[in-house]
Amino acid sequence: MERVRDRHTPLKRALWLALSYLLVGWIWIAFSDALVARWFQDPQALNVAQTWKGGLFVLVTGIFLFVMIYRQLSHDRTLLSLHAKQREEILRLNNFREKVIDQARFWINVLDLDGRIVLWNRAAEEITGYSRDEVMNSDKVWELMYPDPEVREKILAKVAELLRDEDALAGFETTILTKQGHERVISWYTSSLKGADGEPSGTIAIGQDVTDIRDAENMIRRRERQLITLMDNLPGLAYRCLYDEHWTMKFVSNGCADLTGYTPDELIDNRVTSYAALIRNDQNDRLVGEVEAAIGSAELFSLEYPIERKDGQEIWVWERGRAVVDEEELVLEGIIIDITDRKLLEDELSERATRDALTGLLDRREATRLLDEEISRARRYQRPLALLWIDLDHFKQVNDKMGHMAGDAVLRGLSQLLSTKVRQVDLVSRFGGEEFVVVLPEMDAAQAEQSAERLRQLVESIPLQLDGDRSVSLTMSVGVAVYPDHGEDAPQLIAAADRAMYRAKAAGRNRVVMASSETAGTAF
Repeated sequence: MERVRDRHTPLKRALWLALSYLLVGWIWIAFSDALVARWFQDPQALNVAQTWKGGLFVLVTGIFLFVMIYRQLSHDRTLLSLHAKQREEILRLNNFREKVIDQARFWINVLDLDGRIVLWNRAAEEITGYSRDEVMNSDKVWELMYPDPEVREKILAKVAELLRDEDALAGFETTILTKQGHERVISWYTSSLKGADGEPSGTIAIGQDVTDIRDAENMIRRRERQLITLMDNLPGLAYRCLYDEHWTMKFVSNGCADLTGYTPDELIDNRVTSYAALIRNDQNDRLVGEVEAAIGSAELFSLEYPIERKDGQEIWVWERGRAVVDEEELVLEGIIIDITDRKLLEDELSERATRDALTGLLDRREATRLLDEEISRARRYQRPLALLWIDLDHFKQVNDKMGHMAGDAVLRGLSQLLSTKVRQVDLVSRFGGEEFVVVLPEMDAAQAEQSAERLRQLVESIPLQLDGDRSVSLTMSVGVAVYPDHGEDAPQLIAAADRAMYRAKAAGRNRVVMASSETAGTAF
């Protein structure tokens, strides 16, 4: 209706002007002639007055028409200038749409009140695969992009709510199906639009394709879950700690409780105790040195050391880690695993490697190594050291008459007897067959001879038990050698004791013989 009124206004104005002109002309003609005839009685003067009256009418109407035409032309020039500005503004808006809206990296579209698309930028075309010509002035594309009716209804309800509340909606995400059949996740910012009368005229929506971002986030979450699962199933703990004197933990996996007895919260930031407090003091200096060496060479470090659990139990752990720089701070990252069973097995294997399989005593090689150490210690502190070489008398008869099983039982029994009747600092070894060696640190010749005689009498007086109720009585011949009187090193001392033992055999067995100083320093 407003436009109809605007279209009829020029006609009314033209009619009004024409009627006004006719009215003024009629009044002028009707009254001016009467006035002139009254004022001028002379025909010649009347004729002149009529001429001036006509000229005056022409002049007045000319001025009036000039004013009206000038006003109209000025108005038209103003309108033309306004129209030119409007065209420039429209041109600028078009350029804005081309440069900003069409070149925007975000999907921008505008909908009217019926949900039809009235603006669809280039990014929308690239994301959806649908061109502007395919979607303009239509709402069919929504059925293609949201084929699930329930999903589509929810989205339309959101748009209707937006129009009703005249509010903006941010962070609303939907999953569209592109023309190529791919699913893309779009994050929307949507706001209602108002017309000139202030009433809602549609909505504008700005969409960002966040598919890659969401895929990356999902991948990170999956990897975090996998990492947590992996760390929780480690046979120990994973950690991140500061490179300080306390090995201050900043992160500890849940395996911490099984390994140390402490929960992660108790170790993190040293809330209850520090990890360094679990390590024996005599180990810390060594560990610090090995870690420093690894950091200096930019290599991984591997450590083995004992720690004390919360319940007081000592266990052995293996640690593998490396230094990294995190926010300009040096930290250590790695894993710690319980290796107590492995250490026990290693100790057992090491023990077996140095022990006689039958008797459990030190074997010849280990006994010789320890004898060398004892001689070095005796030399350093100028203390004596004695060596007993023991050989069972007539042991072959036991094997021949009673069998090798009985012979093994005799050797085991003698080994146990000797081990229990010497000092803790003394060393008992089986050198082979029925020959045994006893190392007696800090014993001189007289003391060693007394100890040897005591052991000889003990073996003579106590029958060695065999299988079942059987037993056998045996004697032994013992040779005694003393450092440094009979030898300066292990081979010399062993040789001297061995020769003394053979002299005991030759003298009738079951006796103790001291090595001769004349043969000291001579080895086989």
